[in-house]
Amino acid sequence: MSWLRSARTSAGELVDVELAGGLVAQVIAATGTRRAGDENLDGQVLLPSFAEPHAHLDKALTASRAHNQAGDLLGAIAAMQGIADTLTHQDIVARAERALRIHLALGTTAVRTHVNVGGGVGMRPLEALVEVRERWRGLVDLQLVALVSVPLSGQPGRDLRQALKEGADVAGGAPHLDPEPDRAVAICLDAAGDAGVPLDLHTDETLNPRILTVATMADLVIRTGFPHQVTASHCVSLGVQEAAIQQRVSEAVASAKIAVVALPQTNLYLQGREHPSATPRGLTAMPALRAAGATVAAGGDNLRDPFHPVGRGDALEVAALMVIAGHLAPQAALASVTEAPRAALGLPPVGLSAGSPADLVAMPATDALDALGAATAHRTVWRAGQVVARTTVHSDIASPRKLAGAAP
Repeated sequence: MSWLRSARTSAGELVDVELAGGLVAQVIAATGTRRAGDENLDGQVLLPSFAEPHAHLDKALTASRAHNQAGDLLGAIAAMQGIADTLTHQDIVARAERALRIHLALGTTAVRTHVNVGGGVGMRPLEALVEVRERWRGLVDLQLVALVSVPLSGQPGRDLRQALKEGADVAGGAPHLDPEPDRAVAICLDAAGDAGVPLDLHTDETLNPRILTVATMADLVIRTGFPHQVTASHCVSLGVQEAAIQQRVSEAVASAKIAVVALPQTNLYLQGREHPSATPRGLTAMPALRAAGATVAAGGDNLRDPFHPVGRGDALEVAALMVIAGHLAPQAALASVTEAPRAALGLPPVGLSAGSPADLVAMPATDALDALGAATAHRTVWRAGQVVARTTVHSDIASPRKLAGAAP
């Protein structure tokens, strides 16, 4: 049992929080009490820890050696293929663990990462990430999605089923790149159903309005009664549809209980380069999806690789972009990196309430909006009630000089 004293809620209220057995035991108004072993937060904001619903740890931190000459999605894919021979087991483990340290230090305690399998790399990235998952168990909830190439009707489809036997937690793929996209969605859904695992697809990562496989996903999930969680990541082309189509598809997505993951950093970087005038943002149809009642989470996607060369691995950077580019209210943007991704990943909700998992992050701020705006790296992170990361930032600022002749 331990106490976090003088914490601020997202609304700025001062409270004391008792932790016991990995859970929040109680939350009371701050008493000013201090006992040995208590953690004095001295007015820092205490929030649920962040969840990253869409990462690529096997690609992380390769930007300096995999150059995306075209700057678009196909250029990024080609850049990674160009360094495939250098992606050894040891290299993937080292970079993935470095990326997890970045995420954890900034308050993320759950990560779902897509892992390339098949083709030139075989099962090597999956084997490396399985090792990382087991090593980090208890610090970070790490879920592995088998990401296969196309066509799904050939070897990639067999690779998907093999990866699910060799340790992948979730079935994945990118059907919109397939010669037969609708059939590819069905193949991925069948593989997930046979393995008894969730499905998380790279979905419609294109501004081409003629490609809309998320509608196929929703239809198949409803018609087949698929019993596991389903996530559609990206859904870029939904954002360029007419309003009536956005509404119809969003309602189908909500009815199918498909969670949508918006990925503002990577999509802002990769999408729209063929539109030099009135360049679209490349984000999904968040207003229509939210109005329909769909779960809309947000993720960082790529961390300093050819798909996004400058990411920080900070969920608050993602949330800020959901405000700036996605036009969400700040509280909704924070929910998109806390509450919504936990729902998409099948994890229990976290909050400052009795019985909640004690997965928390504290940082100097007056309330949640101030925390989102400042996004200081000064953070303390708890996983199941235990401190798992602590970053301290200290600044020395020179005093302003007095103007000559000014009154003292």
